Amino acid sequence: MVLKLLTIEMNDGSRHFGDLPQTVLWHQLRNHIEQLAGAEVTHFVTDNVTEAWIDFSFCGHRFSVNDQFGAYWFFVNDPTCPDEILEAVLSHCEFLLGTADHGG
Repeated sequence: MVLKLLTIEMNDGSRHFGDLPQTVLWHQLRNHIEQLAGAEVTHFVTDNVTEAWIDFSFCGHRFSVNDQFGAYWFFVNDPTCPDEILEAVLSHCEFLLGTADHGG
């Protein structure tokens, strides 16, 4: 399945490029991201109640994942990051999480 990439520019200049359902807790997703060849988790923060942020690097780009409203939202700091890299991140995480309904 081909995942649909989003192009939502955030106020800080980053790109919200994908959503996947929050079917596992954040620590399971963090551990799964660490299994992506070349990825390195650089920081994470959580309140252990309502949300978490996972920051990681992959292929020379910086990424963040945040859980929002029952979904994990994926961001890349460089909005010009090649789609192939974004697709690699989402495909790897989709294997664990499943596919979100993007509507339309």
